[in-house]
Amino acid sequence: MDGTVYYGEDERMTAVLTQAMLKDIDQIQTMIENLPFPPSAQTDNSEMQTKIRYLSALNELLRAYNNDTKVDPIFYRNVVENFKALVIARQENRLEAFVKDNTTLVTLANNDLLEGYPQVREYLFTELGKKEPLVMIKRLSEFAKYTFADETVKNAAPLVPNEIYNYASSSNPNLSWAIRRNTDPLVQTIVKISQESTSPLKAMAFLNDIYAKKLTIAEVDKITSNQDLFYKNLVRLKVENPSLGNKTLTDEIQYRGLKYVRDMNDLHEEAEKVRFKCIDGFSPVQLYFIMVYGQDEIYTSSFLGTFKRMIERMGTTKGDQILDSVHYDKFRTFIRMCAGYNTLSTFLTTIDEQKKIQLMKDFIANLGEGKDDELEDAVDVADALGSINDSVLMSFLQKEVKANYELSYKNKSKKGMKVYALLATLSDGLKASDNESVMEQQSQALNLPPINMVRYQSLDNDSAATVYQQFFFYGDEDGKMSYNSFLTNFKDGKWKITPSTYWTTITSTSEKPVTIFANLPLTEPQDEEAQKKLAEYLSAQQIYPSIIVHRGHSYHLPTTIDGLTKNTRIVMLGSCGGYHNLGKVLDKSPDAHIISSKQVGAMAINEPIIKAINNRLLEGKDIDWINMWKDLSVFFSTKTAAQKNLFNDYVPPHKNLGAIFIKAYRRLTAEENL
Repeated sequence: MDGTVYYGEDERMTAVLTQAMLKDIDQIQTMIENLPFPPSAQTDNSEMQTKIRYLSALNELLRAYNNDTKVDPIFYRNVVENFKALVIARQENRLEAFVKDNTTLVTLANNDLLEGYPQVREYLFTELGKKEPLVMIKRLSEFAKYTFADETVKNAAPLVPNEIYNYASSSNPNLSWAIRRNTDPLVQTIVKISQESTSPLKAMAFLNDIYAKKLTIAEVDKITSNQDLFYKNLVRLKVENPSLGNKTLTDEIQYRGLKYVRDMNDLHEEAEKVRFKCIDGFSPVQLYFIMVYGQDEIYTSSFLGTFKRMIERMGTTKGDQILDSVHYDKFRTFIRMCAGYNTLSTFLTTIDEQKKIQLMKDFIANLGEGKDDELEDAVDVADALGSINDSVLMSFLQKEVKANYELSYKNKSKKGMKVYALLATLSDGLKASDNESVMEQQSQALNLPPINMVRYQSLDNDSAATVYQQFFFYGDEDGKMSYNSFLTNFKDGKWKITPSTYWTTITSTSEKPVTIFANLPLTEPQDEEAQKKLAEYLSAQQIYPSIIVHRGHSYHLPTTIDGLTKNTRIVMLGSCGGYHNLGKVLDKSPDAHIISSKQVGAMAINEPIIKAINNRLLEGKDIDWINMWKDLSVFFSTKTAAQKNLFNDYVPPHKNLGAIFIKAYRRLTAEENL
């Protein structure tokens, strides 16, 4: 209505989207209406049919954009430009040459324009099946019936065998036949597992052993029937570093390892002998994988207990030998976790001096490798830099960051220069992270909106300047207890509580309008229905909450993240330190300030933080993280040691270096692409 497509607080990307999705689209529509055609086309009605085809394809482009929950402005700008060029190439009878020169995912997005040109379409899909098998296999349903799908299936099988298994087991005949007809030996091994194993999903982790004929399917089924034996064999495979299905194996180790993490977490009030019984008999390497792959859910005390047992069971084995045996898999995650839980010095003492220096050099090195959007290692480094208290080690790492920047510059590595420049900026600002003027300067250096505060004006989103909040509750026992405790915070006369069938609405009675929506923690799975009904209501009322709070276990986190929008400015998600969770939050909410914890969020900590935010909103004040966190520190200084320790595990947005790094890197990359 106002002629603008907003992309949060990023004015450049707002301008890019507005130009592409409004102005350029309109210009293309006008161009289509005015395309020249020979006189014969005007008499046989083909001119009108061609224009309808072009306009239908343009409509599909807009439909795809509207349904995209992770809009990349640069990608859509390129798609719109590509659409125009494809139409012109088609009109000028050079479509085949254009596609061969532009065999990209951008052209794939406009493949509706290849209708009537089956050979060109086949060429595009076949070549992309070789170049981008991970993207193409997710779109298999679009072209499964064609023989050119075979190339995609064959190339994707070594990379994502589980997806091939899912298609082989599909009830959709086109999808299952696309796998079963494929003559590739690896694909046929996957088909055999799907048909013969009693637990085929578990057996898929042993694809490398079955394909190499080291184990039969029956032998694998025997292993997977025993929980501990299954996990130990998964670790054995990981250490052997198989060439096939490494991602599937990793996913299975994470899933199985989390079972032990949750057992330890659930028994956090029990004696150590009881609490850690589930990991008795596990080797240091097996414990290592439980820690690094359980990072999103592991309690501080669970990590410390597991780490202690790993060190004890290492005996004379050196720390670097453990890392050698796991091929340094997730070693940056491990160092980041050790730094966060104050165990890094303990681990480093198990390593000889020269190898210790080399390990920390390796920790910083090679962050410019890989694709532009592969940032997990860099985010681990950023988070670790925010946790290391050893001034000598910190000084060493800062020098390494700058040395690697120089090396990236020398090697003309654009990604490397971006990564190390941002890490240098973040680490330089650490000592003064509670100084407002320094934080403002750092925000400017990172080309970000203020990282130390959220402006009040950016939180209201309707004509009445209302600040909307949404709380996600879940129907397990903890969720119900958390919800009941939550309501007690709004009975001081400053708020009005209005219950309904699926959610509760809480509105402020002060001049500054604040409205909170909280779904009822109905018994599972009715809690999902309550969340769905609330989402439908908010959408119908065009209400987009700027503050989202997750009040549930980590395994419910994906549902809460699905509720984020580009309007979300503050996100409180409990444990959310891992790169994948941070990345998903910022995919949905690019400008979000994230409050996270090194462990699962605690009710006794969440509620004072939420109250502190609301007190400022009721006064119409900006959310100043530095001063607010100082006030909270004073508040918790009078509480029990346990509560103080829990609060200290919370990371305020201005110190959430992983999130800040991702935001700054993405913005820098977008500017570069422009």
